Amino acid sequence: MAFVRFLIPCFVIGTDIVFSCENTDDLVGASSLGDIVIGGLFAVHSEMMHPEEHPIKPVIQNCAGFEIQIFLQTLAMIHAIEMINNSTLLPGVTLGYEIYDTCAEVTKAMASALRFLSKFNSSEDVVEFKCNYSDYIPRIKAVTGATYSEVSMAVSRLLALQLIPQVSPASSAEILSDKIRFPSFFRTIPSDFHQTRAMTHLICESGWNWIGVIATDDDNGRLAVESFGVQAMANNVCIAFKEMLPAYLSDNTFHTKVDHVVEKIVKETRVNVIVVFMRQFHVLKVFKKAIERNVNKIWIASDNWSSAVKISTIPNIRQLGTIVGFGFKSRDISAFQNFLRNLHEMPTDNNKFLREYVMLLQVCAHLEYYDFQACISNQSQDDLLQNVENKHQIWKDEFLNANIEPGFIHSTVLAVYTIAYAIKGLCKNRNCKDPFAFTPWELLEELKNVTVIYDDKEIKFDSNGDMSTSYDVFLWKEIDGHMKITTMAEYDPRKGDFIFEDEEKKKAFLDLKKVQSTCSQHCPPGQMKKVTGSPHTCCYECVYCPENHYSNQTDMDYCYQCDNKTYWAPVNSSTCYSKTIHFLAWTDWFAIFLLLLSAFGVVLVLSISVIFTKNLNTPVVKASGGLTVCYIILFSHFLIFLSTTFFIDEPTEFKCKTRQALFGISFALCISCILIKSLKILLAFSFDPKLQNFLKCMYKPVPIVVTCTGIQVIICTFWLIFRTPFVKQNFSISRAIILECNEGSVLAFGIMLGYIAALAFICFIFAFKGRKLPENYNEAKFITFGMLIYFIAWIVFIPVYATTFGKYLPAVEIIVVLISNYGILCCTFLPKCYIIIYKQETNTKSAFLKMIYTYSSKSASSVAVSQISLDSKSSSSPATVSDSCKSQKNSVNGNAHFQVPGQTLIKGKALPKNTARTMARKRLSSI
Repeated sequence: MAFVRFLIPCFVIGTDIVFSCENTDDLVGASSLGDIVIGGLFAVHSEMMHPEEHPIKPVIQNCAGFEIQIFLQTLAMIHAIEMINNSTLLPGVTLGYEIYDTCAEVTKAMASALRFLSKFNSSEDVVEFKCNYSDYIPRIKAVTGATYSEVSMAVSRLLALQLIPQVSPASSAEILSDKIRFPSFFRTIPSDFHQTRAMTHLICESGWNWIGVIATDDDNGRLAVESFGVQAMANNVCIAFKEMLPAYLSDNTFHTKVDHVVEKIVKETRVNVIVVFMRQFHVLKVFKKAIERNVNKIWIASDNWSSAVKISTIPNIRQLGTIVGFGFKSRDISAFQNFLRNLHEMPTDNNKFLREYVMLLQVCAHLEYYDFQACISNQSQDDLLQNVENKHQIWKDEFLNANIEPGFIHSTVLAVYTIAYAIKGLCKNRNCKDPFAFTPWELLEELKNVTVIYDDKEIKFDSNGDMSTSYDVFLWKEIDGHMKITTMAEYDPRKGDFIFEDEEKKKAFLDLKKVQSTCSQHCPPGQMKKVTGSPHTCCYECVYCPENHYSNQTDMDYCYQCDNKTYWAPVNSSTCYSKTIHFLAWTDWFAIFLLLLSAFGVVLVLSISVIFTKNLNTPVVKASGGLTVCYIILFSHFLIFLSTTFFIDEPTEFKCKTRQALFGISFALCISCILIKSLKILLAFSFDPKLQNFLKCMYKPVPIVVTCTGIQVIICTFWLIFRTPFVKQNFSISRAIILECNEGSVLAFGIMLGYIAALAFICFIFAFKGRKLPENYNEAKFITFGMLIYFIAWIVFIPVYATTFGKYLPAVEIIVVLISNYGILCCTFLPKCYIIIYKQETNTKSAFLKMIYTYSSKSASSVAVSQISLDSKSSSSPATVSDSCKSQKNSVNGNAHFQVPGQTLIKGKALPKNTARTMARKRLSSI
């Protein structure tokens, strides 16, 4: 390059001659006459020179930085107009053009736009000021351009004064879709909205959420960053940093800003994806500095530079990493390529751009490809020769073809064709050779509804003046040592999907996922994101989902809660699990143990029944109240044992209703029968006349049993009717559902148990009174023990039952039922069975008489004392029997008198022996 700097001055003969602006015609870069003239605005140069003298004067300066790609767009416009003129599209009408160089400067573009507004055939390019431009005929009928959105915004506002239609092939800023602010603006490309959405889609598909953005600090760059920011936020993509570079290379801070941007990229080690909305010459500067710093990232290119050959040919460009870009969809441009091959035949008299290119070819012809391109870009118009007629022209056709950006060429040609088709619509009934045949605003209305047939496809503008064409997704690949721009996929804005031609390209797309660009590690299923102190939502910690919560996707913001009634989840779970249904099953070892106890109880009941049946006529069986009473008691014990089976296995409505009622009624029946026995024993062995009279009134076996049992039946009936037990699902255990019976009414349950307890207590009192019976006939004592066992069991049951939960809750009640039932059964019948089996000698009538005689002898003296006391009291008032009991027989079973007839108790003396024998026989007969 040093050689180039030395060489260039040698060719310089003069400055400010060919390219300096002395009159308005000097502004025109390329022109051609025609019946209808179309204007063109292209940034053929990348910057406008700024004067160094002071004070600065309002003079339009020359430009520097010849842009091959934009130059090719001017040629594409010329080529399209020539094709139209050579076709039958506009018969008898010739299109002309005036193309101006904006030098990427709004100021220069406005100067060109003012000339567009000047009155037709005005020798002094006068722009008339009018209130109504409906009949005003300006110099041109439509404008193609401009290259950059910032320029298009300014120009479009100026052209809107006369509603001159402007069709841009490159300005993609989303704001230009606003037809209120830009009513005459159209474009043959999609809005940046679709491009930024496509970029965000690519980022999301690749699993990135922590990226950097760098852009040019102009309207286009700022608006693109804003649009991208909205799309990124909507898709949970965070922007780690945004850096803006000055729009103009002449800015004194430009190089400092470039250094700052590269330094930021280097420091942000977690940011491996950079989105770039910059002009090509900005990208060149940044990439050169990034290569020096060995930066290796994924770069997402906007349509401005995604297919720029001059960037792809930077030395060591492969060191930067992977470059993925979005460009406008192109069609067949072979006709344009043929046009370029014949470019050397094209006159340069009316095309300053072409003439400048020819000069640049001669200045830079000796250099290799990249240096050649850099040489062309670095020349200013002031540095070029005034004329080169004496120099041999050197054409590099392959150089121009290599620098074609197909998307922009296609959109430029399409822009010209849309204007031509709109003119065709207007010229159906008009003589368009006449410049006054139609006004620009009429052409504008036609453009809104025009349909273009291009490449055998119908194309038209939408309501925003945009064309929703597809994007090509480019992947820069190194092939044979050179960076090539290949098409990886197509993005359809309407569907929002990527389309791949083959699996190889799809694989290349999926390989992008291998690069990580996240602020935090991904949270796998079972975890959720917990935002840290960072203002970015993408920076977070991964925490486990708590119990009964789950997350089934990666990077979830929160965990879903399981349905706690039927599902559960452990900590760090990615799914919910169905709760296990728990109940006291038949197969449970504890249930089997309880069932064995119940079965043993049933066997015991049956065995006792057999023993008592075989020994029906023995005194022990008779003393137990007879076989009927024993069978009723044993049957109630059997039902109680049977009721325990309803507490086991899966609860049902029938089981819940049956188990308590069966147990309660059976127990009431059992206690009622034992109560009768207690009364009978107390009556038979009572020596207290008052007590005996009372017991005679009370002792009515059948009514007592029916009444006591009937009350329990009534209690259970009301319970089952009004507050019946039901099956309940208990969710108190996190991982299980406990099926249990809800008693319906705790009060009814308590009344039922309380009633049994009341009967048992009465039975206990009567049995306790008769606890001092003959030694071999101590049933009252054992009944007392049985009732005590019952009370102890049920007193312990209440707190245990109240504090127990789970599937073993029914087992608690089973245990209490078995304990109380076994206690009463064993205390009531086992002593008698023991006498029947092992002490048969005492199970005889004589043995019983002897036992009773002995008991009566011991009690005779106490009876005598009691009788004397009664006689002394009756001396003043005769002893009478209660009226209510007068109808009673004189004895229980006809025999039980408290004194022997014909005998008189002698005060202070014991009864005779024969009296004791008589009493013994009567008591035996009584019991």
